Amino acid sequence: MGSGLILGIESSCDETAAAVVRSGEQVLSNVVLSQTAIHQPYGGVVPELASREHLRAIVPIVRKALEDAGQTYESVDALAVTQGPGLAGALLVGISYAKALCFALDKPLIAVNHLEGHIHAVLLEERRKGNRELHSPVLALVVSGGHTHLYLAESRGQCWTYRNVGHTRDDAAGEAFDKVAKLLGLGYPGGPVIDKLAPFGDRTAVKFTISQMKHVDRKDRDLAAGDGQPRFDFSYSGIKTALLRYVETHHLQDDIELRRKALRSLTRPSIDDYRRVCDQRTLDLVASFQHAMVEDLVSKTLETARSYDVATLFVTGGVAANSHLRHRFEESAAQGGFPVYFPSRPLSTDNAAMIAAAAYPKLLARDFAPPELSAEASLALR
Repeated sequence: MGSGLILGIESSCDETAAAVVRSGEQVLSNVVLSQTAIHQPYGGVVPELASREHLRAIVPIVRKALEDAGQTYESVDALAVTQGPGLAGALLVGISYAKALCFALDKPLIAVNHLEGHIHAVLLEERRKGNRELHSPVLALVVSGGHTHLYLAESRGQCWTYRNVGHTRDDAAGEAFDKVAKLLGLGYPGGPVIDKLAPFGDRTAVKFTISQMKHVDRKDRDLAAGDGQPRFDFSYSGIKTALLRYVETHHLQDDIELRRKALRSLTRPSIDDYRRVCDQRTLDLVASFQHAMVEDLVSKTLETARSYDVATLFVTGGVAANSHLRHRFEESAAQGGFPVYFPSRPLSTDNAAMIAAAAYPKLLARDFAPPELSAEASLALR
């Protein structure tokens, strides 16, 4: 259809993003406006604030994406927008604007699952590199601040199908990173700070044990009973509680408050600033926490890959930008004989290029959204 140009819009959480992508692989523009500075004082994303900021940003961000791509509203073949999962109010901003544009321009609208977008971030870049020999089935670990999922993904012609074989029962991995960083007075978002500080600590100093799931989650019971195949679920509320207990039993709270105040006085603290306000015990604690989290993600993913006899591994989502996670996956996957692929760091976090890329097979199949399309905060990927 036409030249395969898709204007993608993403507003599922706290990034307002728009991109123009041709044929699911050529990124002509990719504009992302982050709200991190707005939510930092609150230690996490405030849904009401996120929705308001999306309302302010959506029009200029889409205009800039078109301008950077050298395109116009009329020259694109279709629009794609994130339907879910995400924050309902934030999703509605993107959906409402996309629907209005499609109505005014008489263009088709394509609804995209945010999680499928993360998977297509890997496909987009591998195709751009000329790598078209990605053998399926693919096991995709989608790991971010809001999600920790394992999907079996299979290509059927132009389209992909997905089957969830594991998910977190409580905190997502990225959420655990952010909560631990907040607990230790390291600010928000905490994942990147922990990643940078961990190499200065001893990862064996504190022994953390990750919860092992011995029973099937209630909402998955019927699914598991239907095919008898195993599930590989995650749980990260326990390690967060264990770290809190460590802080309490070792009387670290006063040091944490001093650290919090010191960092609050800095507009953009550098890694040297963070190191100055962290003693060795805190650095060891950070390193030990990150190591336990990464080892659990890697071991469960590889166990799943062996169990389901997959051909390829994808690791994607915001936490896929973590340096230690990438290193351990590359090392362990090579030992297990699995090729593993990551998106580049800019495409690991939320962006609209991945939404436009995931929409391209739907454009070819003429799988367009109905006029009554609305946000689905808990949308499942199938």
